Amino acid sequence: MKPLHILIAEDESLIRLGLKCILEEAGHTVDAAEDGQAALELAESRTPDVAILDIRMPRMDGMEAARRLYDRTPIPILFLTAYGERELVEKAARLPIQGYLVKPLREAELFAMIEVAVSRFEEQARTARVAADASAALAEQRTLQRAKGLLMQREGISELSAHQRLEQQARSERRTLLEVAEEIAGSPTGSPSGSSPNSSTSNTR
Repeated sequence: MKPLHILIAEDESLIRLGLKCILEEAGHTVDAAEDGQAALELAESRTPDVAILDIRMPRMDGMEAARRLYDRTPIPILFLTAYGERELVEKAARLPIQGYLVKPLREAELFAMIEVAVSRFEEQARTARVAADASAALAEQRTLQRAKGLLMQREGISELSAHQRLEQQARSERRTLLEVAEEIAGSPTGSPSGSSPNSSTSNTR
C-alpha cells in the first residue's frame, strides 16, 4: 500500500497515540485530533487521503465530522467503534463510509481495512464517473435528436439532411455540434441562427 495522509480523530489519548505510532512506522503521514471539531480544523489545511474517526467524541462526534468532511471533499472514511454500540453502528450505516474498526484494534486488521476502504472508495468513484459520463452522453444524444426532429418537421427534410445541416452550421460557426443542437432545440422555430425554415438549404429531401 502506498504512503497515505491519514487523519485520526479519537478522544482516548492512548488509542490515538497508538494508532499514530503504528501508522507512521508503516510510512504514512498522520494528523491526530482529540475530537471531530479538531479533526475538521486539521483537514482545512490539508485534505487527508483517509479518515479514521471514533464515533463517540466530545464537542463533535464522528458521525457529524464524517458528514462535514465528506461534504467538503469526499474521502474514504472508517469509523472506530466498540462492542455493544449496535445502535450507533446502525445510524452510521446511513453515512457514506467504507467500514468499521472495532476496538481493541489489531494491527493486521487496521492495515487491511485501510486498504479495503481506499480500494472500495476508488471503485465507487470510478462507477460514479462512468454513470455521469453515460448520463451526459444520453442527454447530448437526446438534444441532438430533438434538434434534428425539429428541422425535419419544420423544413420537411430527412434525418440525414437534418444532421448534415447541423454539421454544416457547426463547421461554419466553429462551434460544436452539441452547441448548435442546443440552440436549435431551444429555438421557438427550431431553425438554425441566421436561417429560416424556407431557406435554400432545406430543399434536400
